Amino acid sequence: MWRLLAFLLLTFPALAVESPRARVTLVPEVTAVAPGVPFRLALRQELAPGWHTYWRNPGDAGQPPEVMLALPEGATAAPMQFPAPARIPYGPLVNFGYEGEAIFTIAVTPPATLSAGDTFALQADATWLVCKEVCIPEEGRFTLSLPVEAAARADVATAAIFARADAAAPRASPFTMRIGFAGDAGAIEIAGPGLSGATVRDAFFFPEVSAIIDNAAPQPLSVRDGALVLGLSRAGAEPLPGMIEGIVAITDAGGQRSTYVVEAPHGAVPGIAGLAIWPTIGFAVLGGLILNLMPCVFPVLAMKALGLARLSGAAQGAVRAHAVSTASGVVVSFLALGGALIALRAAGGVAGWGFQFTSPVFVAGMAWLIFAVGLNLLGTYAVSGPVSAGDTLAAKPGHAGAFFTGVLAVLVATPCTAPFMAAAIGAALAMSPVEALAVFAAMGTGMALPYLLLAAAPGLARRLPRPGMWMERLRQALAFPMFATAAWLVWVLSEQLGSAGVFWALAGGVLIGFGAWALGVAQAGGWRFGRPVAAAMAVCALALLPVLATAPAAVADPVGEVWSETRLAVLRAEGRPVFVNMTAAWCITCKVNERVALGTDAVRRTFAERGVVELTGDWTSGDAAISGFLRAQGHDGVPLYLFYPAGGGAPRVLPQILTQGTIFRAIGEEVAPR
Repeated sequence: MWRLLAFLLLTFPALAVESPRARVTLVPEVTAVAPGVPFRLALRQELAPGWHTYWRNPGDAGQPPEVMLALPEGATAAPMQFPAPARIPYGPLVNFGYEGEAIFTIAVTPPATLSAGDTFALQADATWLVCKEVCIPEEGRFTLSLPVEAAARADVATAAIFARADAAAPRASPFTMRIGFAGDAGAIEIAGPGLSGATVRDAFFFPEVSAIIDNAAPQPLSVRDGALVLGLSRAGAEPLPGMIEGIVAITDAGGQRSTYVVEAPHGAVPGIAGLAIWPTIGFAVLGGLILNLMPCVFPVLAMKALGLARLSGAAQGAVRAHAVSTASGVVVSFLALGGALIALRAAGGVAGWGFQFTSPVFVAGMAWLIFAVGLNLLGTYAVSGPVSAGDTLAAKPGHAGAFFTGVLAVLVATPCTAPFMAAAIGAALAMSPVEALAVFAAMGTGMALPYLLLAAAPGLARRLPRPGMWMERLRQALAFPMFATAAWLVWVLSEQLGSAGVFWALAGGVLIGFGAWALGVAQAGGWRFGRPVAAAMAVCALALLPVLATAPAAVADPVGEVWSETRLAVLRAEGRPVFVNMTAAWCITCKVNERVALGTDAVRRTFAERGVVELTGDWTSGDAAISGFLRAQGHDGVPLYLFYPAGGGAPRVLPQILTQGTIFRAIGEEVAPR
């Protein structure tokens, strides 16, 4: 009996150290050791909900666990191995560590001089830090005695613990790594087989030591076949080590996270999104200029035309000032949108070009604003007193109106992504905030170029027809493109929220219309309560926005199959040809392409004959998975068209303006089928 008790005392695992925050144990991999044969110990932490502990590099705050071993003479221990960490945001800080369970392993080699029948005893003094709203240091002393036998005996009871430790440990990397910084901005490139936009959903780099990167800064991801690039931001001014080590965590298309140990010497900055700053700015200017010709902007051209007509016969200084005001509205709006995108990315959100149109509240508000602009053009009311035709209209400088005409043009234009803009936007969001804002300012400059040209050569305005009654008629006629735009926005709401969205949008339109009429009557001196009634109608309309914000989304019937990263991966694994159509209800370019190219009988028949599977991703309501996919492809807006050939290979990116011939050439059908 006493011998059995002594054996249990020698072989029983260490007792746990428990607190309301964590339960910590030191457990061996074996129940008996062999002379000179290594075995592992595991420091296992079971953390209470909401509490976390830390990786080797704890991030912005914290302290990693430490274990000091007291071993018999001749025994050795390897450094403690840490599982791959996760990001743990805490206010403006980001820590690197673990929640739930964390298992740290230490390889111990007993002396080769031991003999069977001896006892191998060790003592471990461990310290660790656990944090929630507060951080509390904890410690424990563990003793362990194991019998020595000719061959080591595995401990079945602890096998599952070590299996989980092995699964959580980062693996040796099959990839090559390049990393570099220039000033505060840098990037890391991971290259190797299997990396592509179809296989990589997300990635993050954890440096082995602190003070290398800004831990809280986003790491914008750009993926191409065979490589991914993560944008990095420096932290402080401490010198970089010659060799930078760390762990890269890659989440695949199915949501599986894998971690790899990587290292590389500090060198030149790898390319981010494939474009340098000056070529990116050039593409941005060209894309902004072309945006004036995109279908989304056509209704707002009416407001621009009226502004041009007002400049006829004005002094050159007035013409120049008016043109600069409109151009300023365009550029400032682009900067505001760019700043919003950068802020959302910095906060960990996923946003892309036209992201505001994914919100039903924004769409309804824009519909009502455009409707109110149309009523103003029709003469129902005036923004600042009655507006008459002729010389009175021409004499009003209207710089505020010119500025907000530019603002409105940009807001309505964002559902379109002009050619050259997609690459520029994707590259901008992988740059530093200052460089990104420069790119967005370049886009605004491109869109405002016609007005900037007028400011540089104000004499061009003299070639316009002289003011007269025709301007009043033109102004009234231009109200109808505004009404058409409002109707389109209500249709977008129908795609987002179904019939309920249409009802609330039309109800708000009635309130806006009644308020505009009441204001117009008051301005004409016919009703002293007109202005309070107009204000009350505006408040009532705004009160409908929370209803739209909480309304359930409508379920759309896509063309082909519904896109998902999992479905795309399955089809790719089967070697089937796939056509990916990333679209949105508010994207007029998308709808035009679907009408004149994708939806034609010839294209549908060719897809069927060649077995092409069409996957449609609907970004109307801002689906996060689609946002991530767009970002991985270097795009931040729709439309995006990709063709994955049968049998594998990189996807072919199609132009954003589609024709049947473009589609046939992409899938290898040079001539449309009869």
